Amino acid sequence: MSSADFQPKIVGFLCNWCSYAGADLAGTSRTKYEPSIRIIRVMCSGRVDPTFVLEAFNRGADGVCVIGCHFGDCHYLEGNYKAARRMELLKNMLKQFGIEEGRFRFDMASASEGDRFAQIVNEMTEEVKKLGPYVKYEGAIS
Repeated sequence: MSSADFQPKIVGFLCNWCSYAGADLAGTSRTKYEPSIRIIRVMCSGRVDPTFVLEAFNRGADGVCVIGCHFGDCHYLEGNYKAARRMELLKNMLKQFGIEEGRFRFDMASASEGDRFAQIVNEMTEEVKKLGPYVKYEGAIS
């Protein structure tokens, strides 16, 4: 398969109150974005355990993104702050595992930002296309 034919599989963990609603808005507004994302709705980005991200890669995802509410807009007050701290640590851990930085993204989009959601997906898809398919390190412990 050539790199032009490669369509990445990206798992997206989306906050129910903001980014999932933003994704819904993108759909109802017929905003064009790459069909590479597989959405998993979570109640809050702060509930995304780093092992969820690792498991997505282990199960064949080429990229993973976590999209939450903007700071100050969390339905659970501080969940997105917790997510931001966790995801920053996770980025460092992924590097240690040999997973390229462009394969993971933490971002924010509100319920009214369907265009922002589409932009995140399109940017991530382009970045992962450049990196090519994710190949799990065979020496890794599963």
